[in-house]
Amino acid sequence: MLAVINMKVGNLRSVLEGFARVGATTRVVESSRDLESAEAIVVPGVGAFGDGIAQLVRHGWADVIRREVLDKHKPILGICLGMQLLADESDEHGSHRGLGLIRGKVLRLQPSTATERVPNMGWCDVTPVSRSSVLLGSASRPRTYYFAHSYAVSCGDAGDVAATLDYGGPTTAVIERGNVFGVQFHPEKSQDAGLDVLDRFVRHVADGGRVRS
Repeated sequence: MLAVINMKVGNLRSVLEGFARVGATTRVVESSRDLESAEAIVVPGVGAFGDGIAQLVRHGWADVIRREVLDKHKPILGICLGMQLLADESDEHGSHRGLGLIRGKVLRLQPSTATERVPNMGWCDVTPVSRSSVLLGSASRPRTYYFAHSYAVSCGDAGDVAATLDYGGPTTAVIERGNVFGVQFHPEKSQDAGLDVLDRFVRHVADGGRVRS
């Protein structure tokens, strides 16, 4: 069972529908205690970092997530804002501490051409830069996903970056470190390519953390 945290900030229904389409069993959790019986944790969300982390702290989620992920090695998937919340900190509308599951900082996008706008909204090619448990494609055959964001994670360890998009230069699109996964795009809105990501995460959990070909 996947525990999908009700962040009360956005895309919960569409995320649940995406997992349902790949045959996953999910449960919307309203209490941090419900995480203890889950096989894996999903943190969805849209909006501002400060609001998102305040929601996790206010309802007692933050410490429980850290314990379940770091001590019990439970897989976690952050989607969009949920991915950003995995990082150490963000400078969005002030300075905010994150969950600290990935070393790095969330920074505002820096356009380098006149065609790059903030927020970045629409379909972007995502290029894997290392072997990924949840992402298909290759450097020569990137896949396309739907993005809606103004900030992105700048990882402190380049080895945590599994894939990038080209926006003002290479920008983190997917992070992986052990049992910690994050996607900046919206897989639930990215048609078959996005459903593949959700399916591979579900299979990764079911297979006990083995990387799938």
